[in-house]
Amino acid sequence: MRQPKGLWVLFITEMWERFSYYGMRALLVLYLIASTRDDLSAGNPGFGWSEESAYLLYGIYTWAVYLTPILGGFLADRYLGTHRSLLTGGWIIASGHCLLAATELFGITAGEAVTLETGPGALLCFLAGLFLIVIGTGFFKPCASVMVGQLYEPGDTRRDGGFTIFYVGINIGAVLAAVVAGTLGETLGWHFGFGSAAVGMVLGITIYQAMRPRYLGNIGLSPPRRVSGERTDTSSSLSRIEWQRIAVILVLAFIGNIAFFTAFEQAGSSMNVFAAQSTDRSAWGWLDGGFPATWFQAINPAAVIVFGPVFAWMWVVLSRYELNPSTPLKFAFGLWLLGLSFIAMVLGAIEARSGLAGPHWLLITYIVYTWGELCLSPIGLSMVTKLAPMHLQSLMMGLWFFSFSVANLLAGLAARYSVRLEAGESTFIIEGLPGFYLLLVVGPVVVATLLFMLTPLLKRWMHSVT
Repeated sequence: MRQPKGLWVLFITEMWERFSYYGMRALLVLYLIASTRDDLSAGNPGFGWSEESAYLLYGIYTWAVYLTPILGGFLADRYLGTHRSLLTGGWIIASGHCLLAATELFGITAGEAVTLETGPGALLCFLAGLFLIVIGTGFFKPCASVMVGQLYEPGDTRRDGGFTIFYVGINIGAVLAAVVAGTLGETLGWHFGFGSAAVGMVLGITIYQAMRPRYLGNIGLSPPRRVSGERTDTSSSLSRIEWQRIAVILVLAFIGNIAFFTAFEQAGSSMNVFAAQSTDRSAWGWLDGGFPATWFQAINPAAVIVFGPVFAWMWVVLSRYELNPSTPLKFAFGLWLLGLSFIAMVLGAIEARSGLAGPHWLLITYIVYTWGELCLSPIGLSMVTKLAPMHLQSLMMGLWFFSFSVANLLAGLAARYSVRLEAGESTFIIEGLPGFYLLLVVGPVVVATLLFMLTPLLKRWMHSVT
């Protein structure tokens, strides 16, 4: 109740935008590999692609989704303002989801892979929908987070708490997406899942347009200007301190964030397929038909909602005793937890060699790597708004999301490697899928150790920003 009321407008808007994104994300790979040739999609045919092809498109799409916010952030900073940029992006995203849902109108031949020769209308409609979502996200994504930061004056102690609340909104949308859009897509038809994502985006933008005049005032209406003493200007020159703070953002984004989300984003690709094809979904024998594989996608955001307040409380308590870790150290903790979480996937993949793996392996991985996410992702959002110069905040937020872009592309390419390992290639220790997940244990732990060693230098470059 102590937070600015405008936070709740942005909370609801971002929640529905994330519903649309995570709903599509949960369904994308499963839709691309689905055909009536397997039990997964009998009566609900998709594109019938190979796993490698599906992972490649997934990687390219998620790479592009987080690439365009750089241009969107620049346009918002210089010309549009965050309000107009967010509004433009939201309606474009909704149009893209409508095209995904309309793919069904072109017809898909059961048991036949969709290509330009076998289904040009369906393929082009689907790709056009993905393209619109990519463009719309570029306008939308950097602006919501920047507007949250604009609610607070410099030094306002409510800022980190506000970003934690905002991050909970993101994850409520993700839970609803996995349960609602995922279930509709897997059981009633893929187009119902994609259509529900469109409805979610329209709801978010409609609520935002109705509530923003009352609760957000002038926030986001014009590009921000740099404040220098009593004078306001748009100078592009940066001081040494500003350059060093930007360097901290870039190091944590392009080393820590990329390493983290390359492994984390296996959730939408290799782990999603593992849940659908190699995991016992009968809930330990309670459900005969098994629950939809997309429900596993709800574990991570649900865990954020449950454990987010615990972590927020923990940081406050540690601060009282001057033990609260610095931002770089929290990034290291997050990566250590991420790496340890994939030990469960190694064991699950080994079990799947002799039958279906128990669902507890995915459950353990999702919960433990959520703890890592809470050490890194909301902290990163808050960090950018505190370290970036005022006149470059949307651009720096765009660069922050660009690191997600690189991570998502690497995640898609890495997921393709998991297929090749299963086909006979081997790692240096364990062959097949267990070896692939072992790499996701080792990689994050190594990067976490590097960041731990760099922490003293990065703290100095932050110049007392906590």
